[in-house]
Amino acid sequence: MQAKRLVGAIEGGGTKFVCAVATSPTDVLERAVLATRDPAETLSACAEFLGEAAARHGEIAAIGLACFGPLQLRPGAQDYGCLLKTPKSGWSGVNLLLPFRRRFGVPIVLATDVAAAACGELAQGAGRGLGSLAYVTVGTGIGGAVAPAPQAPRLMHAEMGHLVVRRDPRDAGFRGTCPFHEDCLEGLASGPAVRARWGTDLDQLPADHSGRDLIAGYVAQLLVAIALLHAPQRIVVGGGVMGQGALLPGIRKQTLALLSGYLPALGDAEAMEQFIQTPMLATESAIVGALHMTFDGLSNPETMT
Repeated sequence: MQAKRLVGAIEGGGTKFVCAVATSPTDVLERAVLATRDPAETLSACAEFLGEAAARHGEIAAIGLACFGPLQLRPGAQDYGCLLKTPKSGWSGVNLLLPFRRRFGVPIVLATDVAAAACGELAQGAGRGLGSLAYVTVGTGIGGAVAPAPQAPRLMHAEMGHLVVRRDPRDAGFRGTCPFHEDCLEGLASGPAVRARWGTDLDQLPADHSGRDLIAGYVAQLLVAIALLHAPQRIVVGGGVMGQGALLPGIRKQTLALLSGYLPALGDAEAMEQFIQTPMLATESAIVGALHMTFDGLSNPETMT
């Protein structure tokens, strides 16, 4: 009997990195959560975890690496595998692949964390049985991706969190926290933007605080754009700002209002409840997606580098 192949997976986020080794997307042997520190420390800790797990379970055949962006994903680019200019201090220009190539010398699948989350939810979560799904995360940053991913070569991956949105009149005095655009979606509705306005996280504000409605309105603008641009069968919204789904009713209500009946399939509250959901895999969407992408890559080596 052929031995099961072991793969490693890493989800890189603004506050934590999640690492896992598995023999299939549903058979995880070990898992660890590591705090995001400076790049050298963080990536070294991830490589050490994979190395120690390999010593216990056998040689790693491939690695899936899903990280916050923006990332250079064009394989022919000189800076392939590097973070581009990012608001995450100290991480711009970091080569994510190098520590793992040096230590393991195995193929690597590279994607953004939100693209992996979309893949995970489509395969095992809220999109299971559907043909398409969009995933949006609202946390330290804001990002979005559609699965299955388009196959045609593109300039780069989507950066939905930096779309310019209509500013709420109640928000006229707030500059925005994005160092690149100030009042893009991430600059207005991310976790740091919430704390810059009110000095606390959104879930700590009173239930009737206008900030909840404000942030829900900004996220709704993104979901309307996704619905009109990509027409996925479902949008899954996760991330720390969502407060375990507390914002969901307001987001659905405002998305419905913004569409104004233009898309008949999303013309009432019942349809919106099916269309906009929270992650079924909770905080595991991206690491599950990274495993799926890596095992798919073993079957299709041209997708790996």
